[in-house]
Amino acid sequence: MSEAEVTRLLNLPAMDHREDRRDAAMVELLYATGLRVSELVNLEVAHLNLEVGFLQATGKRDKQRIVPIGDKARELVSEYLQSARPAFANKRTSSALFLTRLGRAMSRQYFWKMLKDRTARAGITKPISPHMLRHSFATHLLDHGADLRSVQMMLGHASIATTQIYTHVEHTRLKKVHDNYFPRKHRNSEISGSR
Repeated sequence: MSEAEVTRLLNLPAMDHREDRRDAAMVELLYATGLRVSELVNLEVAHLNLEVGFLQATGKRDKQRIVPIGDKARELVSEYLQSARPAFANKRTSSALFLTRLGRAMSRQYFWKMLKDRTARAGITKPISPHMLRHSFATHLLDHGADLRSVQMMLGHASIATTQIYTHVEHTRLKKVHDNYFPRKHRNSEISGSR
């Protein structure tokens, strides 16, 4: 997804109901952290440290990692925790961060459906998946100068080779920089000051 598409998705006008606050927080948090959708729906309240802006994610093979949370995601999750989650909670409520109206942990299937609905509301016509937000997170970080190793750690990849998949866009950006700034970009160019 382009940055403009992600912005349109994340900046949907807020509807004044608890489910929309929860859903907005979920989508923002998924993009802001690059979590897998299964990691997102398995988050527990205790996995968050909103004060310092980190969460603890449990990835593949139960591997744990610490992931920073962006300011906007912190704000939306905090609002959800204060106003919406208490209304969903009941005696049988799990410790899951994101709850359904019945107080149960959110499912991956619900997230997929909700993302499809929000995408349509944002006027995005191509199909969007949760993994596309994860991919966009990594690609946008790399496009803005993040180093590959840091992105690897945030995504929870065991191998840097897996993370290198996201560098294809970075290669395009590097080519553009080279074309714009290399002094001998044209065959007949001379490097200024040399003979």
